[in-house]
Amino acid sequence: MAKDSARRPLDLQQRSVLAGEAAASAAEVETALSTPADATSAAFFDVDNTVMQGASIFHLARGLHRRQFFTTREIAGAAWKQAYFRVVGVEDPEHVADARNSALAFIAGHTVAELEELGEEIFDEAMAHRIWPGTRALAQLHLDQGQRVWLVTAAPVEIARIIARRLGLTGALGTVAEHVDGVYTGRLVGDMLHGPAKGEAIKALASREGLDLARCSAYSDSFNDLPMLSLVGDPCAINPDSRLRAHARAHGWRVRDYRTGRKAARTGLVLGAAAGALSGAVAAGVALRNRR
Repeated sequence: MAKDSARRPLDLQQRSVLAGEAAASAAEVETALSTPADATSAAFFDVDNTVMQGASIFHLARGLHRRQFFTTREIAGAAWKQAYFRVVGVEDPEHVADARNSALAFIAGHTVAELEELGEEIFDEAMAHRIWPGTRALAQLHLDQGQRVWLVTAAPVEIARIIARRLGLTGALGTVAEHVDGVYTGRLVGDMLHGPAKGEAIKALASREGLDLARCSAYSDSFNDLPMLSLVGDPCAINPDSRLRAHARAHGWRVRDYRTGRKAARTGLVLGAAAGALSGAVAAGVALRNRR
């Protein structure tokens, strides 16, 4: 029993490392310029409530549901198991595996091309008008300085790539789902790109691209993204939750809030109550990615 307990944190850590490495290997890298003006500096942006109002996973899932990609019963079942996992099974690998597998079951058999095509449509109808202008301007500032800009998100890497491409960014790192011959198996590569996995993805990408993390910037709204924010020399809290705001102030980090006071409070309540239970389930459930 003691040996099993000792192995559990390592197993979760291994999944984070694998998820990060998979995301880094799948990241699209800008090829328009052979040598960026500032080759060792870059910026990393979380997506949900940082670049975009609300959760990209929610908008994607709603669009897929409207297109009868999956049934209400399927997504409700996945959400329930994910919520149960978060409440009582966080430390139990069996519960983690069960939540992950149940959430992915309904994409098995769908093709990568199908999901990518639908993702383009859903971005236009539900996401494009939700981009925060202030965050978009910050990303453009980095581009204007000759730096590369990547999105780093727990959302499926395919939808993350669509957002990055539409905004003119360098590329994206996101959750990677396994497929064979272009058909999804229903399994993740490693785990969701969340929390520690984001840090692992950035480290792997930095190593591959020759980035100096001390000269890089990172932006997020969530305290859960401290592993990403703490890696770089220039972290910034965007539309932060209360814990991240307090941490940023205590450490002298930049803070930018593009919400009104009422909207900020409402967003925090809604995302805290709903996204925690649903985001993981849907993120895994619609994780779209060519395994490389």
